[in-house]
Amino acid sequence: MSTESPKKRVVLAVTGASGLIYAGILARELGSREDVELFAIISDAAREVMRHEDGLDEAFLRSTARALYSEKDIAAPPASGSWRHQGMIVCPCSMASVAAIAQGLGNNLIHRAADVTLKEGMKLVLVPRETPLSTIHLRNLLAAREAGATILPACPGFYHRPATIQDMAAHLAGRILDQLDIPNTLFQRWGE
Repeated sequence: MSTESPKKRVVLAVTGASGLIYAGILARELGSREDVELFAIISDAAREVMRHEDGLDEAFLRSTARALYSEKDIAAPPASGSWRHQGMIVCPCSMASVAAIAQGLGNNLIHRAADVTLKEGMKLVLVPRETPLSTIHLRNLLAAREAGATILPACPGFYHRPATIQDMAAHLAGRILDQLDIPNTLFQRWGE
């Protein structure tokens, strides 16, 4: 009988908001771990953002994940509540995705997987990257939180005295992984 614990499955969904640097760090960290299996979902809008900003490209995401799904692949494993995982991260999370998740719309794999994650009581972390926030955005974020999602805005900290943009992004990525109880050393913690 094997005493080896099973790998933690983590779903990383990338939508069309700015902030691909965060998703890139998460993909690198999760994809390199022996105790994690990364499953990624990418939206068409994220592919468009990849043409305009650095931080993540589809080939890298594919190389770090056990599987990479299109948002159109509604029959992929993360769409089912019987497919268990440690948690799902939507990073960056567009306001259109926040709205769809908050209202329980399952019109693509990202939204369906998030809905399933919430209904099954698994951890869902939404990382919105938008400013300023309208009343509609705030209401949708509140509705997602009330449904059980963790809202972790892409707001980097500065107490660790970041020297580079990469340092700021790694700090946020580490905080995201903390939400899924995945130990990491991506940033210097307060008081350490």
